[in-house]
Amino acid sequence: MARPISILIFLAVALGILGGMHGYLWVRLVRDPGLPEPWRRLATWALVAGAVLIPAGMFSARLAGVQLSRSLPLAAFVWLGLAFLLASALLAVDAVRLLVFVASQLGDWVRHVPDAPADPSRRQLLARAAAGGALVVASGAGVLSLRSATGPAEIDEVPVRLARLPRALSGFTIAQVSDLHVGPTIREREVRRMVDQVNALRPDAVAITGDLVDDSTAALGDIIGHLTRLRAPHGVFFVTGNHEYYAGAEAWMAFLSGLGIRVLRNERVALGDGAPGGATFDLAGVNDVSAAQRDPASPMDLPAALAGRDPDRGLVLLSHQPRLAEMGAAVRAGVELQLSGHTHGGQLFPWTLAVQAVFPYVKGLHRHVVGGQDGLVYVHRGTGYWGPPMRLGSPPEIAKLVLTA
Repeated sequence: MARPISILIFLAVALGILGGMHGYLWVRLVRDPGLPEPWRRLATWALVAGAVLIPAGMFSARLAGVQLSRSLPLAAFVWLGLAFLLASALLAVDAVRLLVFVASQLGDWVRHVPDAPADPSRRQLLARAAAGGALVVASGAGVLSLRSATGPAEIDEVPVRLARLPRALSGFTIAQVSDLHVGPTIREREVRRMVDQVNALRPDAVAITGDLVDDSTAALGDIIGHLTRLRAPHGVFFVTGNHEYYAGAEAWMAFLSGLGIRVLRNERVALGDGAPGGATFDLAGVNDVSAAQRDPASPMDLPAALAGRDPDRGLVLLSHQPRLAEMGAAVRAGVELQLSGHTHGGQLFPWTLAVQAVFPYVKGLHRHVVGGQDGLVYVHRGTGYWGPPMRLGSPPEIAKLVLTA
């Protein structure tokens, strides 16, 4: 009973936010500029249609076949991204205008200047200038962000020194893919391109750190099957993200295992077989922290993953979310490097600011210190996207981590 209630609350809040955003757009783009008829009526209905399109597109992927469902969610998410950019631009303009107004009022108060009567024509002129400027800025940002999100991922080579890595394995490479979000708008073309890009790096191992899929094995199995083309002499490894638990985590973990991908479910493996002297290091992986709610029988369990290991061995951990408490536990347990994703690097500015308020690290390599111990965490920007097919200030990524002793 609790879960249906929480879903209803979430839907109510989400629809309220969407309605509020579109109402704000109507005020700033239609009412304040004083659009004449028939443009006023056309713009009003266009905003109403956009507000309806977003939830319709989100639900259509699960209510319709693949051919129908791809175009509608794509249109819905593109509009969601453009509406967000447009509302953000208008809010920035309003913030500047408010600061100017407050400064002007303070100046008049200091100089004892009486308030001047409002000029409706000047107010309308300013509203039209603000609306036009916001449309230009949002349109330009939208085009750039669409090109960034839907193009090839950037290859980021990241050197990482690990004190406990055997010297015989210095130069070991891990290609990290994260947050591909294969689903209604990311399909076979994007998966094939990602596989080709990873294989071109010739990594020693491949790590997929969650949020690979956004639908069931029945809907996406043929597309994900292209991952069998990934080539790495020491294997391909996967840990769950939160979205796997929305799409059927057990079925996906079994499916990926059938493709020859090693799913690390609170466990670890030794990497490096074949190196001189039999040198190896530990690669551990844990279930996503959201498993505690979605799959209580298999929650995240770092102690289980590390039980019985030699503390003098090198240790790399795959864990989807870079959350403060879990990173602290990892450092205290001796993890030298944690590979995470989840944040998308903020994906779409200025949403980046909200992500930075929630997570201590949003993208890139960071040193995390807890009680005198320290470890490294690499937060992947994501190889795909979620929601709007847009990335502004955070391009898609495939990371090549080069481990050195």
